[in-house]
Amino acid sequence: MDTKEKHEKFLYPCVRVLSARAGGSGTIIYSEPDPVNEGDFVTIILTNHHVVDSSISYRDEWDSVLKKDRKQEIFQKVDVDVFDYVRMSTVDSAQRYKADIVAYDKVHDLALLKMDSPRKFPYVATLIPEERVRNLRLFQDVVVAGCSLLHDPFCTFGQITYLSEIIDMKEYLMSNANSIFGNSGGALYLKDTGELLGVPSRVTVNQLGFGLDVQTWMGFSSHPKRLYEFFREQEMQFLFDRTDTFKASRERREKMRLEGVTDDKDTKPKTKKNEEPGIPEWGDGDGVG
Repeated sequence: MDTKEKHEKFLYPCVRVLSARAGGSGTIIYSEPDPVNEGDFVTIILTNHHVVDSSISYRDEWDSVLKKDRKQEIFQKVDVDVFDYVRMSTVDSAQRYKADIVAYDKVHDLALLKMDSPRKFPYVATLIPEERVRNLRLFQDVVVAGCSLLHDPFCTFGQITYLSEIIDMKEYLMSNANSIFGNSGGALYLKDTGELLGVPSRVTVNQLGFGLDVQTWMGFSSHPKRLYEFFREQEMQFLFDRTDTFKASRERREKMRLEGVTDDKDTKPKTKKNEEPGIPEWGDGDGVG
């Protein structure tokens, strides 16, 4: 890639994400026409759950249909700074937008944000094709893009140093491209192709007396296999499957939500024929799982 392509692939899709009590990075991974509202665009940003966790809360509220308290998710909007550049490399301004948290998984430490703005964002990261993930090798050159310490976006360079690091039973890639607090939620790219590999999520920190010693060359990004797993679990296949749409995704997610509510309503124990009332049918579960 020439210098212009590197800007467009690595730098321009990077955004800064600010939640209620935290901040980090994000990457624009989708900006396509809205199938419902003509002329509008749907724009999705990939980041870490821990970057936006402070904007997610829960509380028990009375459900008049179920006639009981149900735990409800409460989402605050997050701020997203998108940067404009002049002379290719110079930040000219940062436009702040509001975004909604539309999907998240604490265990995967991943989240998806939907921009409030209907405009098209021209620079979008390209996800590595799923069938090519198995071809990743040590010593391949990589690029980390992010807002280190909430600075304006910049890139660091290195190589893949470990292919399958297991942390909390989840798979990560390790690279020696320097990263630090604030890089969380950004992007790890293959340098040669500009394809998105993962989301920088962790950095190695050791306790040193009363302070912390950060090994910035031992950074861990969510493995690309987990990105596909997360998108499928969240019914967000449109992010990598052009036959799917944001509208269809939203309908599937709403159906799942309603089915969950229906399961909650079915609290009366079931009985077999010829059994005394009140004796639950063997194997009747609580709907969890």
